[in-house]
Amino acid sequence: MPDYKLLKEKHLTPEARREIERCLDMGSISFKDIARRVRKSPTTISREVKKHLIYKDAPVVHTKGDGTPLPNKQCADLMKAPFVCNACEKRNYNRCPYRKQFYRAKKAHGEYAFTLVDSREVGRNENGVVTGVTNIEKQLEDLPNKIKSAMAVIADVSVRSEGDQQYIAITVNAYPFPISYRGVYYTRSGSTTQELTGNALDEFMLRKQGKTWDGVPVPYVKFDDFESDAFKAFRRKAIASARLSAQDLEITDDMLLKNLRLVEGDYIKRATLLLFHQDPENWVPGAYLKIGYFENATDLLHQDEIHGPLITMADKAEELVYLKYFKGIISYDGLQRKDNYPIPRQAFREALLNAIIHRDYSTGNPIHIHIYPDKVLIYNDGRLPSTWTVEDLFVAHTSKPYNPLIAGAFFRSGQIEAWGRGVEKIAEACKDWGKPVPFYKIRANEVMIGFDTTATSVNDDNNCVEDCVENCVENETQIAILKLMREQPTISAREISEHIGMSHRGVQYNINVLKNAGLVKRVGPAKGGHWKII
Repeated sequence: MPDYKLLKEKHLTPEARREIERCLDMGSISFKDIARRVRKSPTTISREVKKHLIYKDAPVVHTKGDGTPLPNKQCADLMKAPFVCNACEKRNYNRCPYRKQFYRAKKAHGEYAFTLVDSREVGRNENGVVTGVTNIEKQLEDLPNKIKSAMAVIADVSVRSEGDQQYIAITVNAYPFPISYRGVYYTRSGSTTQELTGNALDEFMLRKQGKTWDGVPVPYVKFDDFESDAFKAFRRKAIASARLSAQDLEITDDMLLKNLRLVEGDYIKRATLLLFHQDPENWVPGAYLKIGYFENATDLLHQDEIHGPLITMADKAEELVYLKYFKGIISYDGLQRKDNYPIPRQAFREALLNAIIHRDYSTGNPIHIHIYPDKVLIYNDGRLPSTWTVEDLFVAHTSKPYNPLIAGAFFRSGQIEAWGRGVEKIAEACKDWGKPVPFYKIRANEVMIGFDTTATSVNDDNNCVEDCVENCVENETQIAILKLMREQPTISAREISEHIGMSHRGVQYNINVLKNAGLVKRVGPAKGGHWKII
């Protein structure tokens, strides 16, 4: 038992959380000493810190031998108390190569307030014993109004009994959108509460207004700022594909933009600048494409960059890659010459178009095409729809473009179908040529498609799905864990330990690495839940 008197209040106050943060910032104070200062148990302090960690990714990207990035590595010091970088001398974001984690009182209290309305019981203590509620009728009237006023959430408040004691149960159904509390937005991910920040918050605010990132108006841009070359290219492609007729296109450029819904009042939208402006990087940094030829993981032999409007970018990139970077093996069918390139043009072009259309342009990073003697990798900032997993890419699905206005213009120009068949078309083109289907690596904010340019046999589709997950992990242990989770979703960590012959603690460490890399998550409680491969 502690050698001091514990406070009667069950929950930590904002002042107590600020004191915890101050002590962690000092670095020389143990959980036991912090507990004494706020008059709580050390276990409560440990649980509080670990429950409300803030993560920051490592500034250095660790790579494998082939140059592909590895998941964020974790500092060994964070595996033990106090579990945070608050007082670390290397906490400066650019000096330490590891992923950081911090405790911040304001965020912790916001998450605590949000979880109060998730599923809560008033009148039951930390040990699960019902202690009863005073003035129960008034609380039944006040609680729903207070919750609705603070968060605009509808809560179900009811009285329940256990023995001769009564308590209040507060239940809130899952909401499909983030909840605002005192100006900060929170969302639930599994059993944790996360604050929306940065690009995620920007995207949510736009979706809330019925807008997308590419539909935001841009001030101080006029129709006269655009050159005509991109519009001419659009017209040629649209007529050639029969998506639009010559008569449909006998209009001015500004009227064409209005018909494509690329203007809002007197304002040009972001999609318009990206699609048709001769220098979109004046407004959207990183809106270009980089191509590099690598002899190995470290030796870059030559590189090129493609700038300009998106509507012609796929044409330029395809032409440059096939003329300069790929070596075609020439053969003849009678008098007909055939150039056998390492990747079918149709597959490569479809992969390029997917990268251009579904890219998250807010990050400022260009599209990367890495060409090696034995493979081609296309890296693109972007993410899957929130409800999708990697496996969903390989089954029939509808088209869900990240940039719908950009996708609409590419559809009208005849460059895409807009039926959600991009991945399927790439695989079909490779199979028709006797090439392996491509492999994918999906991270939280990055999508990579890879083509094997050495083999000639066709991979099985199931192997493709497994490769795109397993190539993201660091070692054989994590691959074995992923396979067990895929085969037995309800398997426990202890059962995994018995299967692979590793200690329970070691298995738990590797599971945490996989969770932090965004490859797996736990759905439901420890007992009765299951694993989901992301």
